[in-house]
Amino acid sequence: MSKDLVNVIGLGYIGLPTAMMMASHGVSVIGTDCNPTLVERLQAGHLTFQEEGLEELFAQAQAGGIQFTGEYSNEASIYIVSVPTPYDKQSKRIDPHYVVSAVNQVLDVCPKGAIVVVESTISPGTIDKFVRPLVAQHGMKPGEDVHLVHAPERIIPGNMVYELLHNSRTIGADDRAVGERVKAVYASFCQGDIEVTDIRTAEMTKVVENTFRDINIAFANELLKICRSDGMDVHEIIRIANKHPRVNILSPGPGVGGHCISVDPWFLVGDYPELAHLIRQARLINDGMPDFVLERTVQIMEAHGITDFDRVGFYGLTYKENVDDVRESPTVQLIDSMKRHLTNPPKCYDPMVTKQTTPRQYQDFQAFLQDIDLMVVMIPHDHLKAHCGEIGNKIILDTRNCGDIWAAGNTVYGL
Repeated sequence: MSKDLVNVIGLGYIGLPTAMMMASHGVSVIGTDCNPTLVERLQAGHLTFQEEGLEELFAQAQAGGIQFTGEYSNEASIYIVSVPTPYDKQSKRIDPHYVVSAVNQVLDVCPKGAIVVVESTISPGTIDKFVRPLVAQHGMKPGEDVHLVHAPERIIPGNMVYELLHNSRTIGADDRAVGERVKAVYASFCQGDIEVTDIRTAEMTKVVENTFRDINIAFANELLKICRSDGMDVHEIIRIANKHPRVNILSPGPGVGGHCISVDPWFLVGDYPELAHLIRQARLINDGMPDFVLERTVQIMEAHGITDFDRVGFYGLTYKENVDDVRESPTVQLIDSMKRHLTNPPKCYDPMVTKQTTPRQYQDFQAFLQDIDLMVVMIPHDHLKAHCGEIGNKIILDTRNCGDIWAAGNTVYGL
């Protein structure tokens, strides 16, 4: 069992479950966040977002002595930085200011010999360009006064607890012994393989993983458009093609959201603009899918004589099913685009999102159904499957190929 005191910086969708998982497996953990309201909620014993298995993990972490604070510890031996890493919409390059700010504050207080682990997903070379210089600015020597490590997160909302336990991990370090020490902390709970390598390889590996999935989804979405143009069933074609042992085409859909697959490939486009041609095109295809959904919506409206977008409603605001995370959501992208062309913003409903994120967001499913004739399904929450019998004779555009959940009387279209 690790004897290190770990200070996790950033208690969002990644940092909080990571801190709780460590604390529940015998690691001494202090969780730090700059949001005082968030810290107060956690100190009072209330989670800040919902996820299956998170309540149980929270209770175990509390029993393990986890602490929450707005201050950086001056006694920790390992600091894990888990803060957002957005990208600049113009240059497509990483915006490292959250990481830089967090590391700066760590270096202000950390004891000599501390290990600073960046867990946030970053572009290759970020630690060399933006983090390593901070050490010199603080009058410290890398490898002596402070050790730098990159251990990219590998979990997804909706399945966090399982993936924290079972997904393999990568530890990138300047010094192999330091990497092994950090590995021991993650090995306290991680049952997957943990690879120790150099920092730049760890940076690139994480970005490559998400870029691979983005390209695969873009291929599926392009197939969807080809099949739509010539009257073929893309889902049947993919089903049969995937029976080949070396083929694994993912599912097409209304776009790619979340803070990983929809963001990380842009890091490579921004840093290698003359080389990342396929990666750029995949991003453009996937970013264009909300507009394709809108085109299909208009076609169906015309086929049924619906002349007012006020009679159309969008089911699902999150970027994936059964989570409350709306970051980079295709539905939010679509709604923002429609707002620029409509007098009234479109109607929407999501059982997972209780916070009002758009002006005409319903909180009652029945009221939502009463006010629309055409429902565009963007996300197949379990709620939809449980309540599909209440939809009645609404026209449905199913962007996610929900299959046999629909009643015989429903008029259902696909993308």
